[in-house]
Amino acid sequence: MPLLPKDDLSYWVGRLVHKELPESLRVSSMRAFAKTYNIDLSEAEKPLEQYKSIGDLFTRRLKEDARPLGSGLVHPCDSKVAEAGSIQNAKINQVKGITYPVPALLQSDEMASRFTDGAFVTYYLCPTDYHRVHAPMDLTVEWVGHIPGAFWPVNSWSVRNVDQLYTVNERVAMVFRTNEGESLALVMVAATNVGSISVTFDQRIKSEVRPAGRRKTEYAYGGDTFHSSREPVSLAKHPPVHLKKGDEVGVFSMGSSVVMLLDKTLVARLGPAPTGLAALCGQNVKLGQTIRRS
Repeated sequence: MPLLPKDDLSYWVGRLVHKELPESLRVSSMRAFAKTYNIDLSEAEKPLEQYKSIGDLFTRRLKEDARPLGSGLVHPCDSKVAEAGSIQNAKINQVKGITYPVPALLQSDEMASRFTDGAFVTYYLCPTDYHRVHAPMDLTVEWVGHIPGAFWPVNSWSVRNVDQLYTVNERVAMVFRTNEGESLALVMVAATNVGSISVTFDQRIKSEVRPAGRRKTEYAYGGDTFHSSREPVSLAKHPPVHLKKGDEVGVFSMGSSVVMLLDKTLVARLGPAPTGLAALCGQNVKLGQTIRRS
């Protein structure tokens, strides 16, 4: 696996799965794909026959009432919870015995400092899952960083064996403010054959855009619209973006992971206690389900 050119492979697989299929093969191929990955087509926004490619089906939207929103803080995606817990010494558990630093995940010391002594939840999305990510509460976008990187798979083997996996892989990190001024982050992490991560509220941000040098690209939003005395990052400001709970945030092509970070004030107000976080590990969850406090 280490010898495979995973970045180029992922880029081209992403392009191929979104290529429109010949009409003679289109429906049968997508039906076989849905059967192989046990995709619940009854939840899909459109009938199978209306999708143009495997990628089109994979990134399908759901019917409007498929994921009712619970109260309080909710899960941002369909997934299995791979890890959850407290952020200690600015580090997150990747798996038992392996940790990685929040500053490396976000590649921003200023943004990472907001989550000191907070909490995290890591979500693993398998090919069966719905692959759009949504706001877990009402939020205002503050900062987005597109961070180029590798394309290791994010399955259980890699999580156990690739040190600091989530800080190595390609990712898009988004930091938000709640209406009460707390910080919440969603980090969409790419994987092998994830040819694309796109940000719904800003069409400029797409991971398949491969600029020379593959350098991190940062975006800041809204300027003085945030309820905080902290100095905003020194970047050109784009118009503020306000999201309601359940609004779409981003889209994956193929399976991957999302890391959600909560600052300590938000954890105290809405988030689960340490016992509640531990209980999440290994659970299959759905977008919109309430994250219980205990």
